[in-house]
Amino acid sequence: MKYLPPDDTPADSDARGQRGIQSLDNTGQLLDALLAAGRPLPLGDLARLAGMPAAKAFPHLVSLQKIGLLMRDAQGNFLPGALGLELGLAALQRLSPLREAEAEVAALAQETGLSVALAVAGPLGPTVVRLEESSRPQHVSLRIGTVLSMVHTAIGRVCAACAPADGLAGALALDGIRMEGAALESVCHADGSLHVRYAAQLAKIRAQGMDQALGHPVPGINTLAAPVFNHAGQLALVMAVMGSSGSYDTALEGAVAQRLRSAAQAVSWRLGAALDGQAPLA
Repeated sequence: MKYLPPDDTPADSDARGQRGIQSLDNTGQLLDALLAAGRPLPLGDLARLAGMPAAKAFPHLVSLQKIGLLMRDAQGNFLPGALGLELGLAALQRLSPLREAEAEVAALAQETGLSVALAVAGPLGPTVVRLEESSRPQHVSLRIGTVLSMVHTAIGRVCAACAPADGLAGALALDGIRMEGAALESVCHADGSLHVRYAAQLAKIRAQGMDQALGHPVPGINTLAAPVFNHAGQLALVMAVMGSSGSYDTALEGAVAQRLRSAAQAVSWRLGAALDGQAPLA
């Protein structure tokens, strides 16, 4: 994320062409450098990354400390202060996962020619909340409001793989009422522990960051699904692409899977999720 100087113009105007305050622009460079580093930095390193002499950077950093945007640890390194954290949290709380994902959904559907769905972990289970239909004729039996199995669908299994372990058995107990639902005893023991095969399936999804459903539960339809996370590391959405069998490469290392993964990471990044310190793929 790159710093842009604030202004009091309307949100739809182009502030970059307007005259700002040079000292605030320099301050923004320091904040941007600290965010890019992703760790506390001493004065010299922070100034170097911001492209300015330490003597020039220091007064800006002192002022940032005074107002609480930055603080210093016991080793003298600079890191976000209380006000900085409060501003960040306030911004995150205003984010809407669906709104942040909208542009990615449209682009993903257009670039791949496939249907794209978004689902959330609703009170009855994984629920479709957005569906961008493919321009190609295909029979996809999803509709907004459809609640999907956490056992037999890729979207549902991604939800299950990212669900808190202590609540998963309770969520699976409702699977029989969902689309292509499964009986609880088919995946879960009486004590709430998962059957080995299903547990291994969820572990594999977590490891590969994606799941696929090839011709099942809907014959002739292949699905790839990937998780979107929020700033707390919790599942915010599941993003999925769907198309007729043979119409696209469903390999997890294939171009469509990589594009889906990139889109999911981009939304996760905008929601504040930590992605190993890296920006999403372009």
